[in-house]
Amino acid sequence: MITKIDMNSPEFLVELEKTETFTDKVCKEYGFAYTPLEEVKESIQQGLTRNKIIYGKRYCPCFMVIGSTKEEQVAADNRLCPCTPALSKEIPQNGKCHCTIFCTPEHARELAKEEEMEEVAHTHARGLSKEECKALMQKSQIDGNELEALLEARENGCVNFNLVDTREWMEWVSNRIKGTDYLIPTTSFHNAMAQLNAQEDTPIIVYCYSGSRSAYCQRILKHMGYKTVINLEYGIISFGGETESGE
Repeated sequence: MITKIDMNSPEFLVELEKTETFTDKVCKEYGFAYTPLEEVKESIQQGLTRNKIIYGKRYCPCFMVIGSTKEEQVAADNRLCPCTPALSKEIPQNGKCHCTIFCTPEHARELAKEEEMEEVAHTHARGLSKEECKALMQKSQIDGNELEALLEARENGCVNFNLVDTREWMEWVSNRIKGTDYLIPTTSFHNAMAQLNAQEDTPIIVYCYSGSRSAYCQRILKHMGYKTVINLEYGIISFGGETESGE
């Protein structure tokens, strides 16, 4: 049976305010910082409030609450916020708890930088900085907006990489991403690889139509010793930037 809680009810709103005070105290007591991801913070606070109303305790909303009675719930050692695994292992080792609401100040700053980078890459509010380019180039997969931002940054001299189309020649001639450096078809991959000789240290971004062929080529390139190989997730169909055609 699903317990339905009205998040707009006076009872919930009063308890939510108490939960916010509680999480504030946790941050102050342990020297934590809130996640800069506001939606995550609010969602966890709401989940803690829900569990407080239902179970009488602020059990972690990211885990199942085991036990139908209070005695069974205590015996099951359900995670009670701030939970022991978060305090003893997760935050010291990873910089954040499992739910991500509590972070070390250093990790919170890194998350804030990543959040800003994502915002820039997806809205093109401004050009990517060299630091933001470096962070994006550490990902194994990027989306169309991120590639578009990286291509713009490459034109501005902020980053260097080779953009490789792994589709077939007929697809490449018909339509390709503007700025593509090499065509290395999956079906003749090893023969066409000569184009990348002595460029093992230059980062590579690969793409195909939907992202599957290029993911396969990504694995091969990494096995061959190319240090940084990034796949365009969902391929050219996810790319909203400028394209071109012809030989």
